[in-house]
Amino acid sequence: MAWLLFALLIVLFFINIPVAVALGLASMIILMIQDNVPLMVIVQKMFNSTDSFTLMAVPFFILAGKLMESGGISKRLMHFASTIVGSLHGGLAIISIVTCMFFAAISGSSAATTAAVGSILIPAMTKRGYDINFATAVQAAGGTIGVMIPPSVPLILFGVIAGTSIGDLFIAGVLPGIFVGISLIIVAYFISRKRGYGKEEKSSLKDIVIAFKNAILAMLMPVIILGGIYGGIFTPTEGSVVAVVYGLIVGLLIYKEIKWRDLPEIFISSAVTSAVILFIISCASIFGFLLTREQIPQQISNIMLGATTNPIMLLIIINIILLIVGTFLETAAAIVILAPILVPVVSAAGIDLVHFGVIMVVNLAIGMVTPPVGINLFVASNIANIKLEQIVRAIIPFIIILIVDVLILSFMPSISLFLLDK
Repeated sequence: MAWLLFALLIVLFFINIPVAVALGLASMIILMIQDNVPLMVIVQKMFNSTDSFTLMAVPFFILAGKLMESGGISKRLMHFASTIVGSLHGGLAIISIVTCMFFAAISGSSAATTAAVGSILIPAMTKRGYDINFATAVQAAGGTIGVMIPPSVPLILFGVIAGTSIGDLFIAGVLPGIFVGISLIIVAYFISRKRGYGKEEKSSLKDIVIAFKNAILAMLMPVIILGGIYGGIFTPTEGSVVAVVYGLIVGLLIYKEIKWRDLPEIFISSAVTSAVILFIISCASIFGFLLTREQIPQQISNIMLGATTNPIMLLIIINIILLIVGTFLETAAAIVILAPILVPVVSAAGIDLVHFGVIMVVNLAIGMVTPPVGINLFVASNIANIKLEQIVRAIIPFIIILIVDVLILSFMPSISLFLLDK
């Protein structure tokens, strides 16, 4: 049955059926043929998989990100970043990545980070003489930080599936996200210096203070959310609602960049994005049910642990699998499919699940900048109005450093767990 299930899934992928539909359809066919399960039972299982208080955080964090994205946050963060690092070689490229780090702490989404920052900085970089392919690649790579620094939708999904504290995952994602951001800055700096991309004007202390004051409300949001969650004031789900209220107050009443007439479009866009993610989860839950029933995770766990019980070798094997899968599958789908399979393996090997959750999300984030399903590449190339093929070569140095980052994070768990005192 397992072979037939995977064969059906591969065929559906091959004929270009969307991932969520392929997962649900393959599972439904198996259940109806083998077990004669009524369609209503399948629908009930799909509904039950999303009937979760914890998963409510997903649509609320997405809505909070949309509100902050539309509320003039990105340009204020960009201006603050420019006062700090704009005077370096390749200043605009570095500003792009630093702004992505700030915006990641608001949006929880890679595509949203790429779009919000890229729509401003890609045109600005090309006007200042940066190669358009390089400018687009920088933005696509910087956008990957959107799912690393909390709040992060993929970290929420992993926490729900693995039964791991989402608050701990959020805290564990802070230093790795900053680490990845710094590594991308280093690559952008050396490429810019080699190609002679110029410096921006050095900002005075007064300019830095003014820019900081303008951006302080945006930067306070992750402090409030993470502080509230880790301080036991509210749960991650309650924190997501606080984020929405905060985003509404800042964008609507303080910055006044969001108008009342803009709210329906923001709500609809957030609902569509949330529906896509939750539909993937519901369809993947049926797939996961079949895998569990046939004990596929246990069999895979036994095979991998039979090959090696060395945590280092095991992480190398898993990282290779994640890199390959991330190239072809959207991040949410990959987590929902692979987490139930890999969590028993890493648990048996004594690897901390919070640490592994960070590794998994950072690794799959690389898939956002690799064809054929690199969502950041599509978003950035659409903003730059160039073909996807044009930026593939420019993105390679950033992909290489991201792979190095994953390996460092894998074998130095203290980076992830330092703030948790583990």
